[in-house]
Amino acid sequence: MQTVIRSILGGLALGTLALGVGLATLLAVGWLGFGGNPWFVVAGACLTVTIIGVVSGMAMGGAIRGLSRELEHGDGSRLVSGPRWLRSVLRALNEYQVRHQQGEAAWRTREQDLEIRARVADDGRMQSEAVLEVMDDAVIVCNTLLEIISSNQAAGRLLGFDPATAEGHPIAEIVKDHTLRRIITETLEAGVDVEPRRGELMLGDCSNMGGNACEVVSACAVDRQGRASAVVTVLHDLSREREISQMKSEFVSKASHELRTPLSSMRAYVEMLVDGEARDEDTRQEFYRIIQSETDRLARLVDNMLNISRIEAGIIEVDRDVVDMHDLADRAVQTLEPHAREKSITLHTEIAPVGTMVCGDSDMLQQVIVNLLSNGIKYTPEGGRVTVQVDADTLTRSVHVAVADTGLGIAPHDAEHVFEKFFRVENYKRVAKGTGLGLNLCRHIIETVHQGQIGLESTLGMGSRFWFSVPMGQLPARVAA
Repeated sequence: MQTVIRSILGGLALGTLALGVGLATLLAVGWLGFGGNPWFVVAGACLTVTIIGVVSGMAMGGAIRGLSRELEHGDGSRLVSGPRWLRSVLRALNEYQVRHQQGEAAWRTREQDLEIRARVADDGRMQSEAVLEVMDDAVIVCNTLLEIISSNQAAGRLLGFDPATAEGHPIAEIVKDHTLRRIITETLEAGVDVEPRRGELMLGDCSNMGGNACEVVSACAVDRQGRASAVVTVLHDLSREREISQMKSEFVSKASHELRTPLSSMRAYVEMLVDGEARDEDTRQEFYRIIQSETDRLARLVDNMLNISRIEAGIIEVDRDVVDMHDLADRAVQTLEPHAREKSITLHTEIAPVGTMVCGDSDMLQQVIVNLLSNGIKYTPEGGRVTVQVDADTLTRSVHVAVADTGLGIAPHDAEHVFEKFFRVENYKRVAKGTGLGLNLCRHIIETVHQGQIGLESTLGMGSRFWFSVPMGQLPARVAA
């Protein structure tokens, strides 16, 4: 707009100058024709040109400035007033200004639309990245040049790279497993007309996760033209699932073995009773006692398995109350005193006078103490000693219970597994019978139900010391008399 105005001013100035020169020429000719002095004629002509130029310039400048203000501050739809001979120019400038304003408004609308689309795209990208990060499965996205454009932390952990620095790098530099790279390459070459590739592979080339079995699904992403724009690969680590499956199989196998032993014994003695092999009353009573003992063993095994399953599933009912561990220890000693007396084992108690109150389930905690004390008696030779200790730890605000014996002790390589399901020290299976679930149940009761700790300190041939600690409980408020 300013360039157009300058052009108009320049044209008007030249026109005014031409007009002034013409008038000066006419004056000079007239003056000379009448015998005037030529120098006066020249001076008069110059003065005339100057006056006409200044007046015309001021008039045109005022008109143009008015036009400029109208176009800059007006709405562009009203015809600007001015001299009649200048109105065609003003009308053309007015139309140009209207078109310019309309184009500027259209560009602003387009710019706003692009900004909105950019924000939506950024929000979608951030949501996609958030979804990838919370996924447990590894995800890798490559472009058609086989360069990584996106990956999540699970992929970094599984394949051993940093997702933050992998973007933009060829997959051959980031993924070391040849089989996985081949699957991604073949998926891109196959295009979008085939089903997603599925299979399993062993990540043998991963230094940190060598030998892991993974399920792989790879497919091409499609753009608006229906062409392959990227390759999306998802890896599901099967190691944990196979480990759980193996644990379930081992549990079923061990549980079946433990159940079969008492059932086989019971069936054998029942068959002898049916066949009449027990001819006297004393033999029959002995068979009855064995059957009763095996029945109790079977019932304990089933109860322990059910309790462990309930605790692991989080569906066991817990009757929490303020419990005095002093009373629980005394009751456990009284219960097992006859069994200790049969083996000439001395039971000792070392109990703190105060501070032994905890918040928990009385029956479950009683079961833990009885189980630990029973194991101490079973694996302690005749004439030995088993000590029950109850003490308060004010620093950690917990009550510490320990059962120490002078028994056989446990080797370090076996001590690491004593709290596992169905584990029993091989050399001690002939010493005493058991199901291998008692200590595992104790660990679940202490750690899962009561948020405590349980452990073992043992030296082979010099006895063992099983201990556990649970948080202290608050005494109920006393009612004023």
